[in-house]
Amino acid sequence: MTSDAIVDLQDRFALAQKMAIEAGAVALAHFNARERLVIETKADPHDVVSIADREVEDLIRTRIAAAFPADAILGEEYGVSSGTSDYTWVVDPIDGTSPFVNGMPTWCISIAAMHGEEIAIGVIYVPCNDELYAAADGMGATLNGKTLRLDASRTIRNAVTGIGANNHVAPATVALIVEKLLDAGGNFIRNGSGALMLAYVAAGRLVGYYEPYMHAWDCMAGYCLVKEAGGWHLPFPVEGDALTKGSPVLAAAAGAVDDLRTIAGL
Repeated sequence: MTSDAIVDLQDRFALAQKMAIEAGAVALAHFNARERLVIETKADPHDVVSIADREVEDLIRTRIAAAFPADAILGEEYGVSSGTSDYTWVVDPIDGTSPFVNGMPTWCISIAAMHGEEIAIGVIYVPCNDELYAAADGMGATLNGKTLRLDASRTIRNAVTGIGANNHVAPATVALIVEKLLDAGGNFIRNGSGALMLAYVAAGRLVGYYEPYMHAWDCMAGYCLVKEAGGWHLPFPVEGDALTKGSPVLAAAAGAVDDLRTIAGL
């Protein structure tokens, strides 16, 4: 990587962290006033979250456009905005809709950036815990400034695995995954935010995470974090319009990779 390319990456990395914290403050204000917002709008709680999602994504898109107007953006709420540079931002303004609606703290802001077909930046901010997970290609991963490095001795049998589920996947499929994991001596949690559980893998809180179907905006930031913390992740398809479609997602510390690939059939 040339010195100019390094500076370009560092500048975007700094912006990603700043945006995540600023966006987190906006989302947290909605979260703390969620009952009032529901009463005012007389709408389903998901409609209220959609308002928060749009406001947060608007903020992130505005900041990117001001700093790097040539960059493309893929966001959950507004889809793809084309660009002319080699960078594409991949954004989930609020990952963890159900926890957000129900007053639980397990939701986050997820911001990633692709450089060509490679994941270059991953930032996840958890407003309720004031936790900033940050990683960039070749720069390592941190949590609130503390370096993250995965322990290869941890496996599915001496640590906990995250499992994800959504309406894109048949209940029987998820049930079979859980059954296989338990049969292999493992255990699992699901906290309602795939992005956050990937950040937990990077932090060593989970030994791995598997979800049969996720979108790029849910996983790219977490993938960058896991990679830079010394873990492994299943490649996400990026050719053509594949980045806008769903794919299986699996990330793990070294000691859990083989077991989880077997359980997932990948």
